[in-house]
Amino acid sequence: MTTMNTRGTDETSAEKSVEKKVDEMRTAARPPLDTAPAGDLRSRALGLIVPLGLVVLMACLPLLNLSLPGVLPGATYTPGTLHMLALAMVMAGAALSYHLLFGVAGLLSFGHALYFAIGAYGLGIVMEHLELGLVPAALLIVVAAVVLSTLLGAISLQVTGIPFAMVTLAFAQAGFVLVRKDPGRLTGGEEGLRLPTDYVPDWLVGVADTRNLYWLALAGLVLAFVVVTWVQRSRAGHVAEAVRENELRVQVLGMRPFLVKLAIFVAASVIAAAMGMVHLLLNSGAVPHITSAEFTISLLLMVVLGGVGSRWGALVGAFVYVILSQRLAVLAQLPAIENLPAVLRIPLSEPMFILGTIFVLVVMFLPGGLAGLGLRVRALFSRRSAADLDEQARTPEALVQEDDQQR
Repeated sequence: MTTMNTRGTDETSAEKSVEKKVDEMRTAARPPLDTAPAGDLRSRALGLIVPLGLVVLMACLPLLNLSLPGVLPGATYTPGTLHMLALAMVMAGAALSYHLLFGVAGLLSFGHALYFAIGAYGLGIVMEHLELGLVPAALLIVVAAVVLSTLLGAISLQVTGIPFAMVTLAFAQAGFVLVRKDPGRLTGGEEGLRLPTDYVPDWLVGVADTRNLYWLALAGLVLAFVVVTWVQRSRAGHVAEAVRENELRVQVLGMRPFLVKLAIFVAASVIAAAMGMVHLLLNSGAVPHITSAEFTISLLLMVVLGGVGSRWGALVGAFVYVILSQRLAVLAQLPAIENLPAVLRIPLSEPMFILGTIFVLVVMFLPGGLAGLGLRVRALFSRRSAADLDEQARTPEALVQEDDQQR
């Protein structure tokens, strides 16, 4: 009897010991009440520090003597390199506007170049014929872009899917024809429109001021990124994403998908027009190519290359596209390419052929684009670190099983 009582006492004490250890492990594993907000603050701080750091780095490039052979045409302070980087930033801003249209709202447009051209051609025409300064003319073009995009968007959004893409293409082709026909000698026709330098500040004119144009393009890109982020995180942005997934369900919930899509359409068009104005200043003029469907397809390629639905993907895709298109044209003129057999020389001498091949490979093997590749690499490292932590940590359940085995 005494033996049975002793055994019962030992078992009870052992169970209490195990329970005590389990409680200690759970207490140790439970984070303090103030760590969760600290973690959120830390992640938010990183989300601000990284973009600000990139902006500061890009702003300092004209003051540095950095070289990337094969990528940049020269040192970062040279006009040629600054012009290429500024062009990449302008196209990145335009790609962000197309991301808002296609990646957020799911609107496939083949006529987005029309609004880019409104900014470029409109600014030059207004300054030259209305004799307005740069700032008043730019404000007038923004208002015109809002009015015109609202009108054309309201017409185009009467249909969806491929019909919507065809309607936007029709409007863009009409603008392309008008630019080439040069009605009233406003657009310059095939030769393009010259920048009226008399109404532009001197610090934005000339090769010697490429550094200032670079900073202007950087400011435009930052502003475009902020506006796109704000729109995407707003209620209209969330509703637009819901409409992209299931428009009928949004209608059943009592919302108005048409107004939301129109708001996204107008916002994307105005951003494109703003980047078109920077493009006019950067290149000291505008050419009919920026009104063509080919220009819109280039924006689509940038968004898909970077990753549909990702703001950072649109930025990366635009930079990769512009740098490759610029540097591949130089590569095609190298003697090593000219001495190759015709079966290799002809495709390698065409930058668009190489870009198209890269695009096909990305679509086939990287469905999420370059941004998706970055997320996969990040997830891979996260899994490895989590596995290391699992090997080092001992859970309460494992401790109970260990004590049971010892008993």
